Amino acid sequence: MTISSDNEGRPGIVQVALSGLCPQCGAKTLFAGSARFADRCSQCGLDYSSFNVGDGPAALLTMVIGALVIVLAMIVDVAFNPPFWVQAVIWVPFTVVATFWSLRMAKAALLAAEYRNKAGEAGRDDVS
Repeated sequence: MTISSDNEGRPGIVQVALSGLCPQCGAKTLFAGSARFADRCSQCGLDYSSFNVGDGPAALLTMVIGALVIVLAMIVDVAFNPPFWVQAVIWVPFTVVATFWSLRMAKAALLAAEYRNKAGEAGRDDVS
C-alpha cells in the first residue's frame, strides 16, 4: 500500500481513500454522495462504474466495527456500570458514524486497488 504518489504522478491508495481522489488523475471527483461513487471523473473521464467494489467493504466493516463496539461497550460496562440507556446513547451514534466514515474510505481504497492492479472480472477469455 503506497502512501505517496507513484512514479506516474497518480495518488497512492491511502490518498485516494482518505480524500476521495480519482485514482488516475488525483482530482477530488470519486464520490457523488456520502458513500456513492460518481459515474465518472469529470477531469480525466475515468469510468468508475466499470469497477466492481461490491459488498466486501460493508461486510468486513460490519464485523470489525461490531466487534470493536462490543469490546468497548463491555469495557465501559465493567469500568463504570452505566444504565442501559447511557450505553445506547454512546454506542448507537458511534456505530453509525464509524460505519459511514470507514465505509467511504474502504470503498475508495478497494476501487483504487482495482485500478492500480488492473483488476477485472474473470471470464471465458481468462481460462487457458
